[in-house]
Amino acid sequence: MRVSSLLALLRPALPLILGLSLGCSLSLLRVSWIQGEGEDPCVEAVGEAGGLQNPDSGTRLDQSIEDFKPRIVPYYRDPNKPYKKVLRTRYIQTELGSRERLLVAVLTSRATLSTLAVAVNRTVAHHFPRLLYFIGQRGARAPIGMQVVSHGDERPAWLMSETLRHLHTHFGADYDWFFIMQDDTYVQAPRLAALAGHLSINQDLYLGRAEEFIGAGEQARYCHGGFGYLLSRSLLLRLRPHLDGCRGDILSARPDEWLGRCLIDSLGIGCVSQHQGQQYRSFELAKNRDPEKEGSSAFLSAFAVHPVPDVTLMYRLHKRFSALELELAYREIEQLQAQIRNLTMLTPEGEAGLSWPVGLPAPFTPRSRFEVLGWDYFTEQHTFSCTDGAPKCPLQGASRADVGDAVETALEQLNRRYQPRLRFQKQRLLNGYRRFDPARGMEYTLDLLLEAVTQRGHRRTLARRVSLLRPLSRVEILPMPYVTEATRVQLVLPLLVAEAAAAPAFLEAFAASVLERREHALLTLLLVYGPREGGRGALDPFLGVKAAMAELEQRYPGTRLAWLAVRAEAPSQVRLMDVVSKKHPVDTLFFLTTVWTRPGPEVLNRCRMNAISGWQAFFPVHFQEFHPALAPQKPPPEPPESGPEHPSLPGADPARGAPGGGRFDRQASAEGCFYNADYLAARARLAAELAGQEEEEALEGLEVMDVFLRFSGLHLFRAVEPGLVQKFSLRDCSPRLSEELYHRCRLGNLERLAGRAQLALALFEQEQGAST
Repeated sequence: MRVSSLLALLRPALPLILGLSLGCSLSLLRVSWIQGEGEDPCVEAVGEAGGLQNPDSGTRLDQSIEDFKPRIVPYYRDPNKPYKKVLRTRYIQTELGSRERLLVAVLTSRATLSTLAVAVNRTVAHHFPRLLYFIGQRGARAPIGMQVVSHGDERPAWLMSETLRHLHTHFGADYDWFFIMQDDTYVQAPRLAALAGHLSINQDLYLGRAEEFIGAGEQARYCHGGFGYLLSRSLLLRLRPHLDGCRGDILSARPDEWLGRCLIDSLGIGCVSQHQGQQYRSFELAKNRDPEKEGSSAFLSAFAVHPVPDVTLMYRLHKRFSALELELAYREIEQLQAQIRNLTMLTPEGEAGLSWPVGLPAPFTPRSRFEVLGWDYFTEQHTFSCTDGAPKCPLQGASRADVGDAVETALEQLNRRYQPRLRFQKQRLLNGYRRFDPARGMEYTLDLLLEAVTQRGHRRTLARRVSLLRPLSRVEILPMPYVTEATRVQLVLPLLVAEAAAAPAFLEAFAASVLERREHALLTLLLVYGPREGGRGALDPFLGVKAAMAELEQRYPGTRLAWLAVRAEAPSQVRLMDVVSKKHPVDTLFFLTTVWTRPGPEVLNRCRMNAISGWQAFFPVHFQEFHPALAPQKPPPEPPESGPEHPSLPGADPARGAPGGGRFDRQASAEGCFYNADYLAARARLAAELAGQEEEEALEGLEVMDVFLRFSGLHLFRAVEPGLVQKFSLRDCSPRLSEELYHRCRLGNLERLAGRAQLALALFEQEQGAST
């Protein structure tokens, strides 16, 4: 009775008990089989590789850690083998093997080259890395800013074949996609660039508006040339060997049909309108159709519009599509601003953390009074922040246009916000302030005197303050001519008699920084004698300089230090440069220096990179040290008793202590880097504009930088150069200099004494000493 009641009680749990028992039994059996066969081969493999076999023994653990420790392998070059210079590519993009995304080729003719082709260039050229125009007839005059390739044959098949051959030969290794179009096609450039960015580059693709051949099957399709088509780089590489055969075998009056048949016959590839979820959309524009009134979805989403028979229609299409893109951009901005507002409410700062305008960086917050961004005050006629230091100057040029645009924009925004209830009319600008914030852009604060007109015609004069911001747009890299650090620099040192004592120190510094390191640079000294100096029977004031030059030539075999002797009553930097310029080729890169300057390798490299022939001249601003008695050098810091070695600051010499005070001398312009051809061009323009006695008087008060600034169309780059450090020395201001140069020399002697605080301390100590 008891057993039956117990079984009745355990009956619901019997399946669970049987399952657990069976599972445990099978597990024990499996463990016994594994132990009987041996160790796990996976564990054995890990042990052989040096893995963690035994936690109690640290042998394998230490060995594995040792294997993964980084080791520094020192560079060793066999001195018996000749040194082979590593040739680097001109651009790092070539070395990495990266390519540009899209190249656009436009098929044009001599009749439409100056009309439709120019319109295409003005509407889409700034969107693509490269835009080429292919024409069949030779001798066609290319419009300004357009790269035209002439093939010499106007037959359609020949023109298309030579175009593909030219793209393959010159650009096959530089671009992933090639878009071929006609000059009577309008292309929506941003959409086409986005389409090329979404497609994979490793496929043979022939993408465009697919059309059927007459009498052919459905698979035999070609891309209509009027709407343009994309060719992948891989397809162009495969097509290149078949171009000659296709040109002789296929007869067609249309270049797009010829290309389609060539691709089908040789490679079996036809045109497609859709690939990887991307649809190539086009729109055929009917005759006499107004693009402003066209609102179909096919037109609004089209990549290309064809045909476009005249220039006016091309520009009207560009205006319509630009307005659509601008409207879409404004709509996206509003959506992003709404999202930013919603997310800002969830932050700890809440609404206070929202910057204005929404989505742009907050204003720059200065950490000290030296970082405070100042405001420039202006009115409609004058500005009170002048470049020449004057307190007031006329508001003109680009600055006046900038202010006018800000005022018009403020009035337009006010009317847009308050219409139709109020309409504002500007009476005048009361006050204007602007400043440039490097984190945001140009900020404006305007006090406007307005006349407000209601819907009933009531008028009232109001004064309102508005704030505007012209944000920084997309940062673009300016195209600059290619320069290299392999250019030889010709240093030119004009040396007066009063500066002869400082010349040996300059020569020793030149030997240590240039000759010792075998820099690609030469030195020419221009020895300037006075009217009564260095004559017959008189002692040569530059005898010590010549001896020092001869000693350096003996110390460094193969070195040639040239010098020229000039006699001048009133030495002018321009006249001295005229003498040197005639002795060198036009492609010489000059570095005009002074006896107190110490140009090193870094300075010479910056001279090579910043001076561009036919484009830019470079005049560095050197650092001038103060008088050592007024701004004494600080003692070198004591090395720590323990701890790692601290690297010294660049340019600091532990033997002479930390450098004292100084300033970048903006008044001085004696140092400069420029090419001889640019100097000769500026000098010729000066001689043409100033003739006779007027030229002689002008040369007395001009320096080389003034010649480039006034008589040259080059960019003048003036920037501080920390590598040019000049020791303190009082310049000899000759009374034979012009009034302006003499005043500049005297002012420079005063400013290089010390800073204001140091001069004030010296005066205070002097007064204290006199009173006691």
